[in-house]
Amino acid sequence: MNSIDPRAIIDPSAKLADGVEVGPWSIVGPDVEIGEGTVIGPHVVLKGPTRIGKHNRIFQFSSIGEDTPDLKYKGEPTRLVIGDHNVFREGVTIHRGTVQDRAETTVGDHNLIMAYAHIGHDSVIGNHCILVNNTALAGHVHVGDWAILSGYTLVHQYCHIGAHAFSGMGTAIGKDVPAFVTVFGSPAEARSMNFEGMRRRGFSDEVIHVLRRCYKIVYRQGLTVEDALRELDEPAAKYPEVDLFRQSIVNSARGITR
Repeated sequence: MNSIDPRAIIDPSAKLADGVEVGPWSIVGPDVEIGEGTVIGPHVVLKGPTRIGKHNRIFQFSSIGEDTPDLKYKGEPTRLVIGDHNVFREGVTIHRGTVQDRAETTVGDHNLIMAYAHIGHDSVIGNHCILVNNTALAGHVHVGDWAILSGYTLVHQYCHIGAHAFSGMGTAIGKDVPAFVTVFGSPAEARSMNFEGMRRRGFSDEVIHVLRRCYKIVYRQGLTVEDALRELDEPAAKYPEVDLFRQSIVNSARGITR
């Protein structure tokens, strides 16, 4: 059974699963689907086409699924797809995609998007990510699983943030951040790896030691990226974590933060 405040406005074409709650003065527009157990707070605007999974929570004053302000967007039908068990705190904004890219913005599962963060058009957020207050992602940004972007982090369009990466407060990211790497500053510079995050997630001492050595190969020995990648071939064949680090560098189109 749903709990819909009588002051909410729900479009007749919206589809709400069992157990959905919608607070007062929220607006659920046409072509919006909301999964089981999701809680929509007061003063939230949901615009479609948007698909929201199960057991999400969206706090007040958030705008989810709005058109992008990107000038190349001309009103084409695009989507926002959100997975399960996410939390969107106060004032979060997420825009749908553009047909020039994926035509879809995607948010995975178990993410915490904190107050006033912005996720731009065609972005892809993985699982278990944290975007701290006022983090802003331009269009076409990809964020890997378990990444943490500290408050006021700014990410340029088309940048890729690797899995388990970390940014310090106020970081301005203009190039790709490889998996596990910690960056700080404006412009961002690589400082270390997210070893504390690895320990919290149960990475073994052996894997952490190997990743520390691989970080030094890329960032401390004065090698070109091509030469560093060759040095990573052997440990990458033995350790999946090193292979993830290596592939995030290989796949970089913008160049990596160094």
